[in-house]
Amino acid sequence: MAFSLAQDSRQALAETGRAPLRVGLIGKGIQLSRTPAMHEAEGRAQGLDLHYDLIDPDAMTGPQPTLAQMLDAAQDAGFAGVNVTFPYKKAVIALLDDISAPARVVGAVNTVVFADGKRRGHNTDYWGFAESLRRGLVGANMDSVLLLGAGGAGGAVAHALVSLGVKQLMITDRDPAAAASLAAEVGGTAVTDLAAAAKAADGIVNATPMGMAKLPGTAIDTALLEPRHWVADIVYFPLETELLRAARTRGCRILNGSGMAVFQAVRAFSLFTGLTPDTNRMRATFEAFSQVHDTQKGG
Repeated sequence: MAFSLAQDSRQALAETGRAPLRVGLIGKGIQLSRTPAMHEAEGRAQGLDLHYDLIDPDAMTGPQPTLAQMLDAAQDAGFAGVNVTFPYKKAVIALLDDISAPARVVGAVNTVVFADGKRRGHNTDYWGFAESLRRGLVGANMDSVLLLGAGGAGGAVAHALVSLGVKQLMITDRDPAAAASLAAEVGGTAVTDLAAAAKAADGIVNATPMGMAKLPGTAIDTALLEPRHWVADIVYFPLETELLRAARTRGCRILNGSGMAVFQAVRAFSLFTGLTPDTNRMRATFEAFSQVHDTQKGG
């Protein structure tokens, strides 16, 4: 099946003396993502003609292209790289020439850089979540944490939690084998009894897609939440998921997905451009979105 991202950049080249820098995001249901705005605004601030495209099979007419076709099309069109989100963070690894040490440890890739005809994968989610938690939940007890989700994002979050000093990491997933595999990687424990795990946990982290507009609900019974818990969610559309709303109502400290979204984008921008981005500027762009957008899902 033919699939192309070709774009005529001759006019831009004639007007500015250089072709635009193209990057993008491959994922499903990403039309309201804030990532393009963050990258394009930071690019302008740094004097770049940066264009960030959304490559979303759910928004395409006709047969959906495969991940391989979308990656090929981006590389053939001269993209500097692409971000990768749900549901492709693990599957993309088989299509790359090399991956960074953090991506290899985590077992998932969310950023691919094209250079010299090669594809190198990175994981900026790992650092993004760790940085968000460090800044957003200062002083939170990290002795015992229950992690919901062992997929591509869950792997990054699990390794980040261990790096932050979590002593007992309990992991659950709708696929028990995935939870067991991730637990073995990070020295955690796979659990199926969420009531017992929540009782033992100081914090609870949602690393599943549950809570997005297209996947409403929660990955845990919110009746299990107690005021002593801190609760974090990686979903940022909406900023206050059903899980976080219930946690706030019960008096829990909460952390939404905005910090992870910003910090992973900061690291990805650097990988794409070789420049040092302004974190505060990129956060300001993220926060400039209206509350209307906060009711929707993005990547």
